[in-house]
Amino acid sequence: MEFRPYYFAREWVRAGHHVQIIAGDFSHLRKENPKVKKDLQYEEVDGIQYCWIKTGRYEGNGLSRALTMFRFCYKLRKHADRILEKAKPDVIITSSTYPLDTFPAQYMRKKCHAKLIHEVHDMWPATLIELGGMSKYHPFVQMIQIGENSAYRKSDKVVSLLPCAKDYMVRHGMKADKFVCIENGVVDDDWKNPLPLPQGIERELTVLKEDGKFIVGYFGGHALSNALGNLLKAAEKIHNDKIHFVLVGKGIEKEKLKTYAKEHRLQNISFFPSIQKGSIPNLLKYFDISYCGAKESVLYQYGISLNKIYDSLYAGVPILLAFHANGNLIEKYHCGAVSKGEPAEIAKKIEDLFSMENEEKMKMGANGKKIIEEKYLISKLALDFINIMS
Repeated sequence: MEFRPYYFAREWVRAGHHVQIIAGDFSHLRKENPKVKKDLQYEEVDGIQYCWIKTGRYEGNGLSRALTMFRFCYKLRKHADRILEKAKPDVIITSSTYPLDTFPAQYMRKKCHAKLIHEVHDMWPATLIELGGMSKYHPFVQMIQIGENSAYRKSDKVVSLLPCAKDYMVRHGMKADKFVCIENGVVDDDWKNPLPLPQGIERELTVLKEDGKFIVGYFGGHALSNALGNLLKAAEKIHNDKIHFVLVGKGIEKEKLKTYAKEHRLQNISFFPSIQKGSIPNLLKYFDISYCGAKESVLYQYGISLNKIYDSLYAGVPILLAFHANGNLIEKYHCGAVSKGEPAEIAKKIEDLFSMENEEKMKMGANGKKIIEEKYLISKLALDFINIMS
């Protein structure tokens, strides 16, 4: 379920490069974790050589998860010489959520004279402070800060998924010419041969469209950070029986959301279970608007790079982004609408999109599809990354 490294690596293998991914044996993001009996257990997946390191299981985001981070970095340093002997890398990319892996990677870079690229998915430790509520003086936060500063200073290039993070990184020790933004994108293969939707979901969506419903759709996690409660409250304010809300996915908030809809007798909402990533193109065929919400956060000043945005744009579906984020594609390329996360404003934006002329909505969709084709296909982004290495 760590899709970005896998998809990039697959493209690089197709281009004739040898790629090895070193990963911990457990992640809460995976639907199924590998069965790993020992450190440095190797497995080939689609031409990519995976090297598994035993880090142990964890629950939640507390101490047990932090211990797996330390265990991974310790073992990476411990086994560095054996890993280098087998891999003989020209380039080492550190791509963990947390930046502590820069320390063993810097040792490995020195040993084999490779280039070192640091890839930033999330702004740690800022995320721990702003979303996790941790003090900037907490020992763990300070350790992460030391790692982040070191990665910015000592890597040859810094690849950021977030388009507006450069100034922050410069303040923390990065030379400005090291910064490169390579956002997420669309996996070409998923759209050439999409997986079918589960029959039950497809049947219910077909009935909704046959009834002439204007579908406001959401797919992804159902957690507090997705702020789906605001979407339900917006649905409560809309009395147009042509507008229907579809929520696809799972998460710790899902049962609460279903209970809220039931208690408030909301007849304009349907909940569906999560689907496979490869089925998303077929899901988006039924959406008139793709909803993307989140709790407002100062972190979004650095930008966003959410997979659901790129998929929705490629499907030609206008997006309603219900929070402010600098550098977002929706405003930049006029392919949807942006709203504050307040239910009343979300409801108004949905009604505005519903009332909009079809020609205008089609133009928004066409704008989104065009920009993905030009800049955000994984095959192109992987080539951009290779050019940085060169």
